[in-house]
Amino acid sequence: MAKLLLVEDDARIASFVVRGLEAEGHVIDVAGAGLAGMAMARQSDYALVILDRMLPDIDGVEVCRQLRSEGHGSRVLMLTARDALGDKVGGLNAGADDYMTKPFSFDEFVARVEALLRRSELQRLDPLLRVADLTLDPGTRQVRRGARSIELTRKEYTLLRYLMENAGTVLSRSQILSNNWGYGFDPGTKVVDVYIRYLRKKIDDGEAIPLIQTVRGAGYSIGEG
Repeated sequence: MAKLLLVEDDARIASFVVRGLEAEGHVIDVAGAGLAGMAMARQSDYALVILDRMLPDIDGVEVCRQLRSEGHGSRVLMLTARDALGDKVGGLNAGADDYMTKPFSFDEFVARVEALLRRSELQRLDPLLRVADLTLDPGTRQVRRGARSIELTRKEYTLLRYLMENAGTVLSRSQILSNNWGYGFDPGTKVVDVYIRYLRKKIDDGEAIPLIQTVRGAGYSIGEG
């Protein structure tokens, strides 16, 4: 049994989803708008947020982006009637873990929910994010490199967590901006480079093996190179 949050303004779809997931043994809270959903997500620890993209007050992508920028680690399954590739990429870049297009098979929907819940359980059992001798504890927000404790600002922490959750993957500046600052890529914006420099100074300076890698023309990644 898991505690889930459904953010959906269509009462018919919400009722259908709630009945089906309750039959699977889950507990579901429901919000009918984006701002209400954000408030509920901030107040409770949900294993999964099922988030409609088209909401009456604020777009579901922006809800996801804001929650991720605040460090919320709940899995997010985004639902939408828009099936264009660009819409899916936008949702995933905002921090969603999976994306389903309406109408959908309920059996497939349940299978995706259960897959995301298994990932959440694995993260709960081993909460530390690790890259070489660098660790980040999402529960306490403590960051260490070997025996050394590292103090980070909120934005530095959010950026490092995003890099470590995607360790070994090259993340573009556009992806990093969308996940951490909530706006699209501006070629003149240097904020990503500035914060990468801040992180390097705190994490890699004085270490034999640098972990934050620049991939020329593509973006940044974290790993042993």
